[in-house]
Amino acid sequence: MEVNNVKLEHVCGNASQFPDTNLNEIAFAGKSNVGKSSLINALVNRKSLARTSAQPGKTQTINFYNVEGKLYFVDLPGYGYAKVSAQERERWGKFIESYLVNRKQLKQVVLLIDIRHKPGENDKLMYEWLRYYQSNILVVATKADKIKRSQYQKHLSIIRKELGMDSSDILIPFSSVTKQGKKEIWDLFEQWLLIEE
Repeated sequence: MEVNNVKLEHVCGNASQFPDTNLNEIAFAGKSNVGKSSLINALVNRKSLARTSAQPGKTQTINFYNVEGKLYFVDLPGYGYAKVSAQERERWGKFIESYLVNRKQLKQVVLLIDIRHKPGENDKLMYEWLRYYQSNILVVATKADKIKRSQYQKHLSIIRKELGMDSSDILIPFSSVTKQGKKEIWDLFEQWLLIEE
């Protein structure tokens, strides 16, 4: 999809602030600092629309980005960040879960995993959740520019094995630096949502 108009439209600290629209939503989930904001920025051809930070746990709200008036990209708070209090982590967890389970407009959740590291327990839980609730699963292996191309298959195989991915589940290596994987991700979104140009 040609993206020229995109804006951060809603920053939600609780469910009552979610937008009341009929637009389809694609949400991005992953541990803190995995590259959710960088992926969103790359997909919409912006450098700093979604705020990126070297400090994990920065996104504490659910942020809705209106893309061409056709759909929302939804940036979920990163999970598994240790420096946040247990109480705060639990609150985030319930908040994110209520969005994932109850949101009618949510059509797709993309799970992001750092290609350099084995998926952790939270990643596995999120993948299990996706398998239960979704027909199409897309896992994006971020930071692909940080390893050699010759290492891709090895790292992607580790992710597939650790998550217990089905052969039909899609795993795409992505780099926000080189934009590798961007077209493949958009192609899937357009196919799943039947986006009209």
